[in-house]
Amino acid sequence: MQRLLLVLLLASSALNAAPITLSAPSSGSLLNDRIELLEDVGGQLSIADMADPAVQSRFQPAAGRTSVGQSRNPWWIKLSLQRGSDAPSQWWLEVGAVTLLDLQLYLPGADGQWQQRQAGERVGFAEGRDHDYRRAVFRLPDLGQQPLTIYLRTYDPAGNSFPLRAWQLHDLEQLAKREHLLLGLIYGVILALLLYNLFILLALRDRAYLWYVLTMGASLVFIASMSGHGFQYLWPNGPVPTWLDRITLPILVSLGILRFAQELLSTRTHLRLAHHILNGCIVVYLLALTVNLAGYRSETGLLIGLIPIVTVPTLLISSAIRWKQGFIPALFYLLGYGSVLLSFVVLVLRAAGVVQPGESTAYLFPLAVAAEAILFSFALAYRIQILKQEKADAVLQADREKTARLAQAQANTAELQHAVDLRTAELAAANERLRQRERELQHAAFHDPLTELPNRRYLIERCETALANARRHNEAIALLLIDLDHFKPINDKHGHDAGDLMLQCIAQRLREHVRAGDTVARLGGDEFAALVCGADAETHAREIAERLLAELAKPVLYGAERLTVTISIGVALYPQHAGNFAALYKAADEMLYRVKTRGRSGSAVCGEDGELSDSTRLHLDVLSVPSGLL
Repeated sequence: MQRLLLVLLLASSALNAAPITLSAPSSGSLLNDRIELLEDVGGQLSIADMADPAVQSRFQPAAGRTSVGQSRNPWWIKLSLQRGSDAPSQWWLEVGAVTLLDLQLYLPGADGQWQQRQAGERVGFAEGRDHDYRRAVFRLPDLGQQPLTIYLRTYDPAGNSFPLRAWQLHDLEQLAKREHLLLGLIYGVILALLLYNLFILLALRDRAYLWYVLTMGASLVFIASMSGHGFQYLWPNGPVPTWLDRITLPILVSLGILRFAQELLSTRTHLRLAHHILNGCIVVYLLALTVNLAGYRSETGLLIGLIPIVTVPTLLISSAIRWKQGFIPALFYLLGYGSVLLSFVVLVLRAAGVVQPGESTAYLFPLAVAAEAILFSFALAYRIQILKQEKADAVLQADREKTARLAQAQANTAELQHAVDLRTAELAAANERLRQRERELQHAAFHDPLTELPNRRYLIERCETALANARRHNEAIALLLIDLDHFKPINDKHGHDAGDLMLQCIAQRLREHVRAGDTVARLGGDEFAALVCGADAETHAREIAERLLAELAKPVLYGAERLTVTISIGVALYPQHAGNFAALYKAADEMLYRVKTRGRSGSAVCGEDGELSDSTRLHLDVLSVPSGLL
């Protein structure tokens, strides 16, 4: 009976629409001008219903459409193919939408029954396709001179798109190579700028840089998701998680853009109304995120499609006003956001079915994000220059005012001389207090208040200086990371006073067992570091490590208690293991971790089991590659 229904269905399909004849040049051609569509209101139809002539009569020509926009109902797609006399029999079908929630393909089987293939975000990457490609690709049965009718069922309340292409496999593989080259270049530009500004963030601790890094990170993942590479490489072993789907990711990108705009444009100070409006939009985005995570995909898609009605004019007007006020970074923001806004509009129109997906819009969003990353980076760099200039101008203005007061004081009459002298003395005392305060702040900025050792910031600057000197004189540097084992039980058992005493004693012992020219620092908690320089840095570092293992393990008297700890030491050397501080620190930290995993109370030198390879050193040194933006 099922075989008879299938035969009747194929015959009915042949009457409703002429099949597409594939010839040798048809590889890569779009099929949507010859397919038929049926909206399954209420989602009541199954593949068995396709044999019903009444159902067949409801199919309508797609007329080239590749999207039907947002819809609460599933859509059925009917496609009839046959092979031309000069065409190969084996073909592959590509469904060009990479972010469909639910996609089902039905192929006629040899036994008269339909074979169902499940694809989309509800299944894993490999399960939803027959070829390792970022879009869903299915191997079709061998085509003959008789038409082969297949059905697809697509469902995604956030937007249904279905560009269909027929491929020869070698042509598809050539296309994939070209796409990897272009998208890889875009990924590389964004990632390089993200890392570059991440380093600046770590140095400046500026919140604008923080939101830039978060925004670019979310945008990079979003691009990977929209291109299909995210599904292919980042989460291939199961359905796409809700917190990484095409609804959540644009919400995260939008949140980052709004917060970045507030910090860059200083809306809290200069545009208070816009600042409050943007805060309200952030709350709405968070609400949309919650709604999506609760499973209301269609409602969330509608909500994030409406929020830009408020956010877009607010951001454009705010950046234009700040630009008119003379704040040049606002121009870079305006251009960068404008490029992404244009691409977002196209994405929304594609999701709504107004603009049909195609090659002309496939790379618009990744290119726009890359341009945004560059322009936003320029805006941040220009902003820092402005802040430096404002600080210099303030100092210069203060100097001018001071000079003017002194000149005026010198021009006073003898009658006011006493008052001038008194005022001058007061100013001198105030200046001395300021200088003293500056010295105290300088000391506090670079020293740990408990142990009086230099802190992490001082160590970084000292290490950068030492690295530059070592490069000039072809010398070596050793970085020792020292961690106290079993320190927490001292605090828990004897209190923080005992812990503080232990840290102070450890700091004193560290100072006593390094050379005068070496640097000892407390990194925080029970972590310390020692920087050893000179031609004999490696030998001396090993000697220091051996001495410290013995000396720092000696008991510390706390009243009648004898407090003891052991230490773990990780050592990395320049230039053998790294060429900059970040990589040197990472290598030493890995050695420290190795000591911890071996049972603590010991030391390990990076590369003891063999010299690092060139590829490993290149990986460690990638942090120091300049981006060329400054």
